[in-house]
Amino acid sequence: MLQKRFGVDVESGYACVGEGVFSEVRRGAWWTVPFLRFGAFRNILFPDHGNNIPFTIENYPYIDGFGRPTVTFIRTLDAPGALKGRTKKRRFDATMVYSEARGAVVDYLGTHQHLATDLVLEVLADGSLHLQTTGQRFYEGPVAFSFPSIGTGTADLYESYDEDRDIFTIQMQVRNTVFGFLFGYRGEFSCTYPLVENNNIPLHLKPVREEIRE
Repeated sequence: MLQKRFGVDVESGYACVGEGVFSEVRRGAWWTVPFLRFGAFRNILFPDHGNNIPFTIENYPYIDGFGRPTVTFIRTLDAPGALKGRTKKRRFDATMVYSEARGAVVDYLGTHQHLATDLVLEVLADGSLHLQTTGQRFYEGPVAFSFPSIGTGTADLYESYDEDRDIFTIQMQVRNTVFGFLFGYRGEFSCTYPLVENNNIPLHLKPVREEIRE
């Protein structure tokens, strides 16, 4: 089932849409809040936290404006609002391409692909998938630089499939080498696999701006 879920690409002709609940969304100490609020402007991180938060995760394949096969990794949450009983939409936006030059999957973060990171993928002994980010690069106009480790975080994401309950499990945490834990979540979801034809995917899943630099 994990192979089917991550078999999404342009040639496969299908997407993977998951719906479920994060049993926990948590953040680091109080001083992480400004950093997380800043990330919310570009759907990279956000300061909200709570329990039993509904979410969707949408993986759609398409060809981007530079002719690269691309897969979306969009997570949308109904986070607790300021008023009791109200919710607000929060998103993590990511789009992934394979870079032959880098020999890795490049993950562009946010609505404008300002941040890029290489991914290391590993299948663990129990059959689950471990995905880890390795460093971050910033691109905007003529500006391009790599973040020092103190100024960024490493994300570790784990996904597995529970055959007995026919459900996927997911957990992620972002940590800084100096400041420790920044943000994380864990939850469960089930998937459907809608067909995708002629590069026709929901427009709200595509980035506002595309970046050619990897």
